[in-house]
Amino acid sequence: MTVLLWGPASDAPLAAVREALRRQGARVVFLDQARTHEAEIELVVDRDVRGSMRLGDLTLDLKTVRAVYPRLDDVARLIGGAAGGAELARARAFESALGAWIEITPALVVSRPSAMASNGSKPYQSALIAAHGFDTPRTLITTDRAAVLAFRERHGAVIYKSISGVRSIVARLGDAELGRLDDIAACPVQFQEHVTGTDVRVHVVGEAVFACEIVSTADDYRYARAWETPPAIRPIDLPTDLADRCRALAAHLGLEAAGIDLRRRLDGRWCCFEVNPSPGFTYYEQDTGQPIADAFARHLAAGRSAARNAENFDTRA
Repeated sequence: MTVLLWGPASDAPLAAVREALRRQGARVVFLDQARTHEAEIELVVDRDVRGSMRLGDLTLDLKTVRAVYPRLDDVARLIGGAAGGAELARARAFESALGAWIEITPALVVSRPSAMASNGSKPYQSALIAAHGFDTPRTLITTDRAAVLAFRERHGAVIYKSISGVRSIVARLGDAELGRLDDIAACPVQFQEHVTGTDVRVHVVGEAVFACEIVSTADDYRYARAWETPPAIRPIDLPTDLADRCRALAAHLGLEAAGIDLRRRLDGRWCCFEVNPSPGFTYYEQDTGQPIADAFARHLAAGRSAARNAENFDTRA
């Protein structure tokens, strides 16, 4: 049986999982997203889902695919400079068809687009997180300057970020930013209380859990390597009940893998900011040495869903 990897050749997590699968002796087909305008696909959906995909000398019977790991970029960005409008249209048509197959195939998918959709709305995902027993930051979403000022007066230190799934830089709302508050009238912005504590990133892959602690003075440690002193990232062990809760949260979101952003408050309580449905785990793996890519490879090669067995996880808060 085959494991299908789909995305840009330059994507670090895809490359790491591809190498881990090779070490484990799995049969891997890599579909370079930059070449999807050259690919062809045929699907038949009746009582079953069957079809084939062709790219160059490769023909893949989709029935032989045990698992899929898609990490897609903007295909227009990948091929736009090297192809015209017709090529881009073919690439998008192919991606639409293969994306439809990914939603309905019985193969393991890490993770399906429908499951990843909760990350498209931070407020919606936050409600799901709270339902699983995690603290979440006090939050204001508004286009009203006065409401922001009142929120800041009530909570003191406040951060702001996008409410969409598009990655944004988390920043502190300081005095210098108050002069730009009128701009939010054109676009709702999410403001949150600044939670004091230590950042912890948890990677859930199937039933495996990897946690690391991040020590940084930056408001958004992901960008501190470029702007400030690089963060110190080290592996830690989570309490058993918290690890179980992280597994349960990922499973109930329908995710086969997830990057869960936590902060351990000064009083020991755990606050959850969000769940990344396709985490760039190599950022953490390179500092901690945790075998996250190997866990992805084992889960894909096994082809058994963890998210479909959510009842196996202890969800007690």
